[in-house]
Amino acid sequence: MPKFSPKKAVEHLSATDSVMGDIIGRVGAFKPNPPKGTPFDALLRAIIYQQLSGKAAATIHGRLENHFGGRPPAPGDILATPDEDLRSVGLSRQKLSYLKDLAEKAESGAVALHGLDRLGDEDIIMSLTQVKGIGRWTVQMFLMFTLQRPDVLPELDLGIQKAVKLAYDLPEMPKPKELVVIGERWKPYRTVASWYLWRSLE
Repeated sequence: MPKFSPKKAVEHLSATDSVMGDIIGRVGAFKPNPPKGTPFDALLRAIIYQQLSGKAAATIHGRLENHFGGRPPAPGDILATPDEDLRSVGLSRQKLSYLKDLAEKAESGAVALHGLDRLGDEDIIMSLTQVKGIGRWTVQMFLMFTLQRPDVLPELDLGIQKAVKLAYDLPEMPKPKELVVIGERWKPYRTVASWYLWRSLE
């Protein structure tokens, strides 16, 4: 379960925003997926899944785990494995360089993946975006789905922008700064609002 009350979140969103209330009525109960694995696992998956179809990324991720006996690799595993072996699972040179950078920074402690729960959202974004190939959007997904932070608004997400345009009958897609302003009314449950906006497009 999330580290906040989904019931309170839904009640708050419905009370403060009638449009969001309509979406909640159509979509139904808030059903987040439970987090999987360690923070390193989650970030490794995020890098693999970038700019690929879900099916292609899942195949590559599965092959990578199979290479390590069917388990998620630790940072030391990635660093100790020759590049050609990692490339053989389907990783591009660029993705491989990102995974190596993540593993190096995790192993050295340059990016501390343990104890992230003690940091604020923006501090985590600043820390993790030091890793090559990890940008603000990727860390926001990590905050929402791995750390289950309740108040994250991925303002760069095209799905959220599209959903807001449709739901609020805007003449054009809102720019990230405009989305942040619109999202003020959803605090402190912008993660839940985002989940409903994504579902509203399905």
